Amino acid sequence: MTALNVNLREIKIEDYKLLETYYHLRRPETADSNLMDLYMWMEQYPTKYFLTDSGLIWVANSGDGTYYTSVPCCREEDLQENFLTTKRYFNEVLHKKLVMYLVDRKALASLELPEEEYVVVPDRTYADYVYDAEKLRRFPGKNYHGKKNHLNAFRRTYEGRYRFSLMTSEQEQEIMDFLEEWKQGKEDTKEHELIDAEIQGIRFLMKHEDIFQYKIGGVYIDEKLQAFTIGNYSEIEDMVYIPVEKANSKIRGLYQYLCSEFLIQAFPNAGKVNREDDMGLEGLRKSKLSYHPIYLVEKYTIIQK
Repeated sequence: MTALNVNLREIKIEDYKLLETYYHLRRPETADSNLMDLYMWMEQYPTKYFLTDSGLIWVANSGDGTYYTSVPCCREEDLQENFLTTKRYFNEVLHKKLVMYLVDRKALASLELPEEEYVVVPDRTYADYVYDAEKLRRFPGKNYHGKKNHLNAFRRTYEGRYRFSLMTSEQEQEIMDFLEEWKQGKEDTKEHELIDAEIQGIRFLMKHEDIFQYKIGGVYIDEKLQAFTIGNYSEIEDMVYIPVEKANSKIRGLYQYLCSEFLIQAFPNAGKVNREDDMGLEGLRKSKLSYHPIYLVEKYTIIQK
């Protein structure tokens, strides 16, 4: 067997079109298959990649000598081959056992991993929530009775004082001021660090607004920004991905209004919405389940024995 000849590359904005080509080869409906997410979090989760004859392979380093990867970007029929190349890189170059996170169920089925060589662990923490977009626009029926009540209460309370606006990078300072104020309402220091990383990622997206095909929505009350969200659309999956959604939690119905109005104005014809995972946080899980997902995109961790 010939030695692996690997050219590790850093993620750069100049390579967006190249990466997009590989991302389109296989669409597992996960938030991790949203290229915008990769760029948004690239400072927080430093990741490099190398190309093979049939795909793209990720190599991530947590900074403490721990290496991990995620599902290669390739066609379904090339997944087995690229998985084995990833394993070889970990074993022969890094001298580490393979650890692969965020593996979707379809990939797991394609790989047909022998039980004597790998442990497969379900990871509920990172399961994505997928919703019927039209239901989140209208909140119809008994299941959404509570959401509709909150939405109507918002409209009554702030009648004539609120407005929804599609935004651009020209409003960046307003958005940054809102996010900083939103962060102050969080007491956990670790959560502050994640929010800071998220803010850095949002700045990056706005700096390169001409490259990323996203839309931004904001809600103003008395002309002050009180809620903010970002989303982008995958035509292949008929799916809107929502990586960011923040609102003043003291204002009843504001989250419901932001969720509904953003889909109405920015993505009126989209069929599904991926609102990402709950990070294992009990309160967030309860909230995401209360919007009645049509299914969860399950994810797994593969660990080489």
